[in-house]
Amino acid sequence: MFTKKQIVQWLQAFASEIHENKDYLTELDAAIGDADHGINMDRGFQKVITQLPNIADKDIGSILKTVSMTLISSIGGASGPLYGSLFLRASITAAGKEKLTEIDIQKLLQEGLQGVLQRGKAKPGDKTMIDVLSPATVAFEEAVGSGKNMSEAMQQMVAIAEKAMKDTIPTLAKKGRASYLGDRSIGHQDPGATSCYLMLKSLSDSYSSTVNN
Repeated sequence: MFTKKQIVQWLQAFASEIHENKDYLTELDAAIGDADHGINMDRGFQKVITQLPNIADKDIGSILKTVSMTLISSIGGASGPLYGSLFLRASITAAGKEKLTEIDIQKLLQEGLQGVLQRGKAKPGDKTMIDVLSPATVAFEEAVGSGKNMSEAMQQMVAIAEKAMKDTIPTLAKKGRASYLGDRSIGHQDPGATSCYLMLKSLSDSYSSTVNN
């Protein structure tokens, strides 16, 4: 089970990952975007951190909905609506829940993915966060379907997410500001795919650290 406490720890861990990698994400975005992805994401998740003490006693769905609203209102550019949509759709499937099973996490990832797909209109291969979120979601589903436990499924998901992130380097951007560069977008790792990888990695790390202690 993934508990409400672990969800809060995940959000704290993700915020820390974003803060620690703020300059790196901005550097990636400087090559093919507006040079503000790290700055914007850090601003949004620092706001989320300030909200967590007020919502830690709420159900998981309510926690994730507050995260969504906070990100939408505080992150500029495309990242706010995209991550906001991810957490909003995830909040719906987690509504009223105090714990999440492997199947619940699977549904959470699936719904989050659908939220981003509908908001951003990108497809796998367009050099966006979808290139990480989509195969990572499938990897988690396949792991659960084959009988693996939460830790094993998370590890499989993160391994696929890391590979998918790196696989954005040689691809041509077809969505967002990076697409304006045409062939010049090739050879650069996508910043949105990178922050998405950090989100999934922190999710796995938060679960593993509490289970193993």
